[in-house]
Amino acid sequence: MPRPTLILVHEPEVACRARLHAAGFPERRAIEISSYLAQSTDLAPEFPAIEKACVERGIGFLPVELDEAARVLSEASPEGALLWTLTDGIAYFRGSAAPALARLNGIPMIGADDSLFALCQDKFRSGAVLSALGLPVPTAGLARNGQWLVEPPASSGGWFVKPNRLGAKIGIWADSRCESLDDALSLSIRVHEAYRDDVVVQRYVAGRNVRASFLAVRLDAGPEAVGTVFVDSGGDFQTMDDSMALYGETGVAAMAAGSHAEPALLAVADSQPVAASRIQAIAGLLMQRLGLRDVFSMDFRVEADDTVHLIEFEVCPGLPCFDFRVYCRSQWQMTLPEAVAETAGSRFAV
Repeated sequence: MPRPTLILVHEPEVACRARLHAAGFPERRAIEISSYLAQSTDLAPEFPAIEKACVERGIGFLPVELDEAARVLSEASPEGALLWTLTDGIAYFRGSAAPALARLNGIPMIGADDSLFALCQDKFRSGAVLSALGLPVPTAGLARNGQWLVEPPASSGGWFVKPNRLGAKIGIWADSRCESLDDALSLSIRVHEAYRDDVVVQRYVAGRNVRASFLAVRLDAGPEAVGTVFVDSGGDFQTMDDSMALYGETGVAAMAAGSHAEPALLAVADSQPVAASRIQAIAGLLMQRLGLRDVFSMDFRVEADDTVHLIEFEVCPGLPCFDFRVYCRSQWQMTLPEAVAETAGSRFAV
């Protein structure tokens, strides 16, 4: 009998860029947009290490590019395969198709229900759902190319403007925090021209940036296994240029040029244990009420008085990113390849 196999579906940057070029995006924008798939680039060199760790646990490992996923999953045995989707996306990226293909072919998978792969990539709709669940999400409006689709709330601290479907909490440009709604509409025009996307115009909230990571290496892992760290990069928020300098092909070039600098990560519990506890409680609510499971991340702003603002959640966190590697080491005392293999092995052992 063939041994059980972990199938890791990933969408390469180069394949995404080719589609963006075909759709008429200029080279610069195609590079920026495809950089969100950098984890596919960054994880590929570790495929041999993941395969070795899987073999040590009696399972196989098969990395599959997204364009081959339909064929591979149609030929896979539901009893001997397990899908792990590395990328999501409903607009520029197509990774959310992989969980649907798994469901179509009866293949079990690691991660949330496929409906959440689409929800988390539409930031306005995602925020509305989170708010309806009673979670502390900053209220927001929605604009398209200079026109309000939903008018934003009043805000004494100004607003934060970000693309709706580009899969990021970042503000693209340094002036993405603005003091007037006219400026917010101007930003919506710039985003539409550059990326053909709507913008979320969110009430600006103060605080430090926090990343919360979760991987259920053990089947019984719950919210207590969520790791929370302050991500201190020296700025109030991350811009597109900041993001590109960290990951993927552009990050490799930045490292070679000596301009690569990873943000400092500091455990939230060390200085603000109340905030860390609140974040774990929010993770528990999302697992219970929304269906997050197995692997996910959340982004927060945390104020000095322990007020917590949930910014977004992701069902496909950047596994090879520095923060998730740190999480695997600190929470599970494992390297990333070991944690991936152990997570898959625990599912096959059931």
